[in-house]
Amino acid sequence: MTGPFGTDVSETILASISDGVVAFDNDWRFVYLNTGAERLWNRKAEGLIGETIFDALRVDETNPFHTAYLASKKSGEPAVFVAYSENFEAWHEVRGYPHPLGYTIFIRDVTDERAAHVARLDTQRNLDLARSINQRIFDTSQDLILVVDRHGTFLRVSPSSASIIGIPPEAMVGRSAADFIVAEDLESTRNEMRLARRGRRIRHFDCRYVHRNGRQVPLAWMGVWSEPEQQHFFIGRDMTERMAAEERLRHAQRLESVGQLTGGIAHDFNNLLAIIMGSIDLMFDVPELPTEAAERGRAALHAAQRGAELTRRLLAFARKQPLKPQVIDANTLVGNLTGLLSRTLGQHIEVGFTGAAYIWPVYIDAANLESAITNLAVNARDAMPDGGRLMIETRNEVLDSDYARDNPGALPGEYVAVIVSDTGSGMPPEVLNRIFEPFFTTKEAGKGTGLGLSMVFGFVKQSGGHIRAYSEVGHGTTMRLYLPRAKDATAREAPPETVMRDEARKNERVLVVEDNDAIRQLVLIQLTRLGYRTLEANDAAEALEILDRGEPVDLLFTDIVMPGGMSGHALAQEATKRRPDLKVLFTSGFPGALLAEVEGLGETDLILTKPYRTQELARKIREILDA
Repeated sequence: MTGPFGTDVSETILASISDGVVAFDNDWRFVYLNTGAERLWNRKAEGLIGETIFDALRVDETNPFHTAYLASKKSGEPAVFVAYSENFEAWHEVRGYPHPLGYTIFIRDVTDERAAHVARLDTQRNLDLARSINQRIFDTSQDLILVVDRHGTFLRVSPSSASIIGIPPEAMVGRSAADFIVAEDLESTRNEMRLARRGRRIRHFDCRYVHRNGRQVPLAWMGVWSEPEQQHFFIGRDMTERMAAEERLRHAQRLESVGQLTGGIAHDFNNLLAIIMGSIDLMFDVPELPTEAAERGRAALHAAQRGAELTRRLLAFARKQPLKPQVIDANTLVGNLTGLLSRTLGQHIEVGFTGAAYIWPVYIDAANLESAITNLAVNARDAMPDGGRLMIETRNEVLDSDYARDNPGALPGEYVAVIVSDTGSGMPPEVLNRIFEPFFTTKEAGKGTGLGLSMVFGFVKQSGGHIRAYSEVGHGTTMRLYLPRAKDATAREAPPETVMRDEARKNERVLVVEDNDAIRQLVLIQLTRLGYRTLEANDAAEALEILDRGEPVDLLFTDIVMPGGMSGHALAQEATKRRPDLKVLFTSGFPGALLAEVEGLGETDLILTKPYRTQELARKIREILDA
């Protein structure tokens, strides 16, 4: 009688050796286990024969044995590897051999000799190559890479720490990670390190670090413990922009949900108002209606008409109002409206209008567009009780896929932008995030319904456009209405522009000065993708410190309105005193023409107005650097 290995003698020999020998059929079912395999796995053969390896040993798709066996069987080549077995908490050297009847593996426990075994496998050439590759990855990574000992002390820190948390590597090496981690995340991070050492597998977790300027930087970490080196290796990805994009998406979804709800309510309420108003009209048809009843009826009718106006605004927000779009010239409409606004907003408000020389036609409901701009102008007037300036601009804009990805609800395409800016009190972020919600208002009771901006939002969205708001407390607000370009209409076309990649030249470096952390990090990402090397500063004083250190800088890209007592204009004057050849580009949420007048900048070409797209940033930087 013969067994799976040909003869009883063969099986007797196999049963006597210390190494494990296991045979499977082509369906990966156990057909044989020798005594060594039973000992290594602490399982009896009779409990495994007939079972598949995947069921019996709970081997899932991520298990290295699973991957190696299947690949070996498919290719017909033997599989030889050393791996840690989670099931048996041991390191095994495995040799697997495919054959027509199935698959046979030989297993040896190498837990005690693994370190020496790894050393024998690695040649010096492979080690040098690996070190070279790892160093290049370490030096150029946009993620934060840390090498940490078992006590949490930094042994190595990648150069990206300077851009991600504002602290250079040399200021972190030798210090404890506890000095940089947000206090609330410290214990959970220590627990992840303990689990990594115990399980010797990759850990995924979130942990916030404290930026040099004090803000919290959310980081998504992947970490692994190396037993031979007795070190942790961590890679952290900055999630700031992703979390901001997710919040914008949630906000857009919330507005969409509220719009659906208010649209349904407005529709039903209109039906009720129709009944009320119709009944009142019928009452007025009664001959010789008593005077008191007639007066009450007129009051009720007036209230119902006001209710109808409120529902019209709700339907506008819900994008369900009846529209009569037509092809119009935005310059003509806005120019005529500006003259009216100059007479109605009051003498304490100065109104200015700058129309693009070549403007595309737009397909829009003209009356609703006039109403939307008037709404924005009235809000701007209310934000400037002591007087100020209202600027309206028009320009052709192309929104690309990057803009659409970062702004939920926006679609790539060609638009005419109507930009309404004021020098008023501005809004904090918590107010700015809610301005388009119906019934939300910051005005005192009785002075606003909270439906003005929601109506503008709904009208623009229903027309296939997009709306974007930018505001800073104490420095005014800018509202951008992106109106879809009319495709089938004759219009004056702008002269063709040369298509440029607008990428960086070799080793060009830009110093970005911006006090808004989220905007600054976004600009750094944009510039890095364009090929520029970057430096960052939170304010003018920090920027001058960087220049005084002798850091090479080709372009100073600075916000104009900043805290700390020194504006971007004043910073540029001080910076060019130190470095006469330094190029400067300004940015702000205010219109360029207005800032040039207020700050005395002279040339509006030196100003990039927020919000801007990557393409605009790239083109403007090249204009300045190549001038």
